[in-house]
Amino acid sequence: VLYKKGFGAGDMELNVPVNPDMIFRIGSITKQFTAVAILQLADQGKLSLQDDIKKYIADYAIQENITVEQLLNHTSGIKSYTNVDSFWGKMRTDLAPREIIRLTEKDTLEFKPGSKWNYNNTGYVILGYIIEKVTGKTYEEYVQQNIFTPAGMSNSYYGNESRIIKNRARGYKKDGKEFRNSDYISMTLPYAAGSLLSTVEDLWKWNK
Repeated sequence: VLYKKGFGAGDMELNVPVNPDMIFRIGSITKQFTAVAILQLADQGKLSLQDDIKKYIADYAIQENITVEQLLNHTSGIKSYTNVDSFWGKMRTDLAPREIIRLTEKDTLEFKPGSKWNYNNTGYVILGYIIEKVTGKTYEEYVQQNIFTPAGMSNSYYGNESRIIKNRARGYKKDGKEFRNSDYISMTLPYAAGSLLSTVEDLWKWNK
């Protein structure tokens, strides 16, 4: 490690500065863990990247053939649920993965699967759902048992606001010149597209 340092406030109310061992939400960096989980299952022969996603979601409303690989590389054409206006009114609501998938399931595809690229959060929610269907474990359990623990990532977690997680940094937003606590969001919503927590050192272990 050449450089490891923290900046800013880890907790403004308690006047605690950030230190490099603090745990942060890593947002969409979560997606690479989801992708590796899918590739592990493909290596084990438990799924194929060319599988139609309806193999795992039999009642999926969109009838076009969409593959697991197209979810991975953002070429599915499915609309991203974070681009749906009604989604933002659900920020405090716990939703199951299948409920999140339904938010865009009846929408028209944005393009023919495989023909274009467009960054997509729904695709990674579906990948998390597939991981659960194939393994019989929750996404949280699978990532913990098959990625975090083997890699020695002892300070990485699935996000949970009620759980006590030592050294977790607080989140803030700026309102004009004034800082405020960030708005609450149920961590069931980012799910396999963005709900993981980690530290810089754990991400270094992951990178290695």
